[in-house]
Amino acid sequence: MSAEAARPTTLARRPFTPSSLGLGLRWLGRSRAATFGGTVMAAIGLAAIFAPLLTSYAYDAQDFAIASLPPLASLAHPLGTDQFGRDILSRVLYGARVSLAVSLSGMLVASAVGVAAGLLSAYLGGALDAVLMRLADVQLSFPYLILAIAMMALLGPSLPLLVVVLAVRGWVNYARTIRGIVLSLKEEEFVAAAIVAGASPGRIILRHLLPNVLAPIIVLSSFELAAMMLTEASLSFLGLGVQPPMPSWGSMVSQGRDYIYTSWWLTTIPGLALMLAVLGANQLGDGLRDLLDPRLRGARL
Repeated sequence: MSAEAARPTTLARRPFTPSSLGLGLRWLGRSRAATFGGTVMAAIGLAAIFAPLLTSYAYDAQDFAIASLPPLASLAHPLGTDQFGRDILSRVLYGARVSLAVSLSGMLVASAVGVAAGLLSAYLGGALDAVLMRLADVQLSFPYLILAIAMMALLGPSLPLLVVVLAVRGWVNYARTIRGIVLSLKEEEFVAAAIVAGASPGRIILRHLLPNVLAPIIVLSSFELAAMMLTEASLSFLGLGVQPPMPSWGSMVSQGRDYIYTSWWLTTIPGLALMLAVLGANQLGDGLRDLLDPRLRGARL
């Protein structure tokens, strides 16, 4: 049996067509959690992309004549204004753009580093496996938020550094998850067949192991996106993330906390936006896990 014939669960690659999109949407529709989470995340993503079309105000435009205007008090400012007269709807929409962009970037970097570390650690083993796993253990034993605050305070807050800090947070979860799966896969017959056929370690990792861990990567990425949005909001709340006047949901909550008894909407509205985004990402991850895990597919659909 050839190595290519022995591959267990990979599917033949087909060109993307409109019918493929419809098939994918029907597949996601089989799970209520995936449908809800996907709809919420798509809505937030579209709102962030088309923010300039959904609001007539710049996120940093100030008008002290209408400062602290409550929601629904004016059709021009349906979510009200803050203490500087800035439109809350505009700042929430642009804050979604910043929060999603930073969290997605951090998740992509973390997944690239963590998946590569997990694959190499599990397949090659030896000293590389020991070093990478001990490094992961050390990081997990250290309070991450303290490490993130130290990095941001030492190097100075910036968006690129914020992405790096988020990636440092997430790569360990990818590495440990992928390592555990690959340790099991490398004992399968299709890997032995590939070795007998003369495939190099790089070819085995890229052509035989990586396609079989894509489903766990997709599911884990949904949960990591939610966690990174919370981490970004926490750092911005502490003043170590996105810097003013650029809005972020975390910084909006921080700026409005001194007015929580007189202007409750300053913290409540961005807090609800963050809660909805995290809930949507988590629900999407739950739904994808149910759909992609054959042990759960029959029981929970």
